[in-house]
Amino acid sequence: MQSATHSGGGPSFWLVAPTVAMAAFMEVLDISIANVALQHIAGSLSASQDEATWVLTSYLVANAVVLPITGWLSTVIGRKRLFLTCIGMFGIASLICGAAPTLGALVLFRALQGLAGGGLQPIAQSILQDAAPPAQRGMAFALYGIAVVFAPAIGPTLGGWITDHFSWRWVFLINVPISVLLMLLAGTIVRDPAYLTEEREKRRKNGFRVDGIGFALLALGLGAMQVVLDRGQQNDWMASPLILSMTLTSVVALLCFVVWELGEKDPIVDIRLLGIRNFAIAFVLMFALGFVLLATTLLIPQLTQTLMGYTATAAGLVISPGGIVLLLCMPIIGRLVTMMDPRLMIAIGFAVGGAAMLHMTNLYTDVDAKTIAIYRIYQSLGLAFLFVPINTIAMGSVPRGPRIGNATALVSLARNLGGSFGTSLVTTLLARRSQQHQSTLVSYLSPGSTTYQDTVNQSSQLFAQHGMDAVQANQAALQTVGGTLQQQASLLAYLDNFKVLGLIFLTLVPLAFFLRRIRMEGQPTMAH
Repeated sequence: MQSATHSGGGPSFWLVAPTVAMAAFMEVLDISIANVALQHIAGSLSASQDEATWVLTSYLVANAVVLPITGWLSTVIGRKRLFLTCIGMFGIASLICGAAPTLGALVLFRALQGLAGGGLQPIAQSILQDAAPPAQRGMAFALYGIAVVFAPAIGPTLGGWITDHFSWRWVFLINVPISVLLMLLAGTIVRDPAYLTEEREKRRKNGFRVDGIGFALLALGLGAMQVVLDRGQQNDWMASPLILSMTLTSVVALLCFVVWELGEKDPIVDIRLLGIRNFAIAFVLMFALGFVLLATTLLIPQLTQTLMGYTATAAGLVISPGGIVLLLCMPIIGRLVTMMDPRLMIAIGFAVGGAAMLHMTNLYTDVDAKTIAIYRIYQSLGLAFLFVPINTIAMGSVPRGPRIGNATALVSLARNLGGSFGTSLVTTLLARRSQQHQSTLVSYLSPGSTTYQDTVNQSSQLFAQHGMDAVQANQAALQTVGGTLQQQASLLAYLDNFKVLGLIFLTLVPLAFFLRRIRMEGQPTMAH
């Protein structure tokens, strides 16, 4: 079936592709761009750093609730109409976020922004899937990959630069003119495919039925889960009544949701797609990709800022070369996926990415920015081999028609949930492993240790040469040794995280070969 956007493919695809990819880019960027501005937001709105993190939590919770139901909404409302509505609401929400007078207002407006933006990723992918001629479908996934993988890579850099040179409010206001431009372009060139129009007319004739119970269970389950992941470490996990109650709520609600949806004739989320082997494995692999991508995007800038004294902008610049590599490699991978077995590409991606993260365990506190950037480039080469082949396998296993929208929504949900789980895990591991390493290192600083005494004496002499008396010099030396110990404990915790992430990737290499082979000739079809 040819694209409804342009029956012959060609020029129309190259007009549609950058427009819808930019919409997805804008939405994904807002997940990470505000992270580096939290301290400024807290200071400007007279709030604590802990309170300011609700700016992120509210966005992620709202985003997670809307994302999986986008396929159903596209069928009921119309994909183009929903796409334009999401862009417009996202722009309005961004405007009022930038003008928020209090933290409470900003948290509310960010939730509205998350609700508006939640549908942009899967809708963009669905539009690209239908707009691309069969021979260019790999390139369509590559363009979408550039949007959703490159955005988190440059988010910290862009957010830091805007915050340092202008104001945290412009982190949100920058979306307004982009939203206006995207609405004008999308309104002109995007069209609903024939099968979606027919499905919508069929529903209209038979009467619309809303799976309200399914939506309520989904919203409750995913919303509670996102709060647990985002606030768990800060609230000491299950020692907190809030986190414990939210965990139980999430588990019960999601289990009830699965049972309910399996019994529905017209479910709000088509979870039966997970019964297709290729799609289910691709879902797991995309979860892992989101897990590691967001976790490393958090770890590397945080490492350089806390242990090496980098500014927010400089920390972002360290990981930017990796983003540029992804930008350059994605189109090549999009072309290569039509000539090479996607399963082999996925295995290569996980192997290279895993080895790159294990290689990062060689980092030390005096390492230069160039070396860190090279490590990130090495890691990005592995990530580049994953996004397009995983999407190719996932979409190639789903029959053409209305289920495509549900499939793209579930794949996007997998990546977003993976990112949430990944950032939550590394944040927890970082805090707890740092404490463990500190306890271990302290055991070597006994007064009877010759090395310890020599270090303190040398430091004391150095401070004494700068005019301190004996007592002050000794106290300063002890503080210096203590600070060095804490720094080394933190570094070891970061290296533990990179090791865990690397091992996760390497263990997924064999899973790629459990996928059934697909034939990349025109429309991907299952081989027997």
